[in-house]
Amino acid sequence: MIKLKKDARQAELVKAIGSKSKTESLAAQEAFAAAVGPVIGEVLMQLGTAPLIYEDFPYGEDESPVFPLDFYYGAGATEVSVWSASKAGGLPSNWIESSGELRFTTYMLDSAIHFDKKYARKTFAFNILSKAVDRMLNELLIKQERQAWATICRAVGEARSFGSDHIIQANTVNRLQLDDFNRLLTLHKRINQSYAAGTAANVYSSGPTDIFFSPEMKEQIRGFAYNPMNTTATPNTDESTALGLPDSIRAEIYKSAGTSSIYGINLTELNELGTSQKYNTLFSTYAPAGIAVGGGNFSASADEIVVAIDLSKGAFIRPVKTDGSSTATVSPDDQYLVRSEKVGFYTSLEEGRVVLDSRALSAIIV
Repeated sequence: MIKLKKDARQAELVKAIGSKSKTESLAAQEAFAAAVGPVIGEVLMQLGTAPLIYEDFPYGEDESPVFPLDFYYGAGATEVSVWSASKAGGLPSNWIESSGELRFTTYMLDSAIHFDKKYARKTFAFNILSKAVDRMLNELLIKQERQAWATICRAVGEARSFGSDHIIQANTVNRLQLDDFNRLLTLHKRINQSYAAGTAANVYSSGPTDIFFSPEMKEQIRGFAYNPMNTTATPNTDESTALGLPDSIRAEIYKSAGTSSIYGINLTELNELGTSQKYNTLFSTYAPAGIAVGGGNFSASADEIVVAIDLSKGAFIRPVKTDGSSTATVSPDDQYLVRSEKVGFYTSLEEGRVVLDSRALSAIIV
């Protein structure tokens, strides 16, 4: 993912990292770390699925991250349900906030690598360093993605608004249909009504903007081109009388091997979703009882969650500490200073994942 620029100056720097002189090697390590830190921070903003959902909210090293909910929702807003985690790998927690300042905690994510100095002195040293930086980057990415989706999964699994769960069941077990998307739009209207249980004066949500599901669910959407769509059983339930999509839509799905949107909602596939996949399993720990199709409990190996997100609300925040130029910090790993034939680097960043309003989340259980 990161390819080092191979020129004479960089070659000298890499060679110096492998120097037998501790002073020269440490100076080169610090120079390399200072150069690669901002690059890692930028690349992390472009990888994975979390950057598609969360908006960065940077804060300085000596600052406490505070978000002004009154500016966000307006003075007339009622209470909102906020979700966040206080430590990496911890369970996201929930609390109720009204208009005012929201203070939240962040956590540290880190990664470290090391290798023999002799590799830095070889002609293929650039390849070794590139792979080392990639390893640190991938470890941070996995930790970031897991925490981001843990917050989303718990928020959608336990959120309730106006007496309703933010989850609906598919009409047919293991089948995702157009009617399910249609009912999802109605659900968003209901959970985003005003505090007086009426039509909101300021409409904070027009419905989900993005839907995330497994490749198997995308397979079913491609099947819209030839599968019947009737859900009313009229005049009867025989397949011969079932209705299909309009020919123009079916032809479009067929020609493009699927569709990128339904009802104006963007569709995104995630390999981490699907039966027995890690985000599906993560959701199963937060799923309410009796939420599966037919009234049973959600099973990570038999049921799937389709996650709908309303990005127009701006409810997904990533508070992240920055020094003004980078969010990721890379430093020489000082434990190897006394072991002169090894060299290591340590990278870290401080961030959080916050769902400011769970009404921006809903789901379909298939």
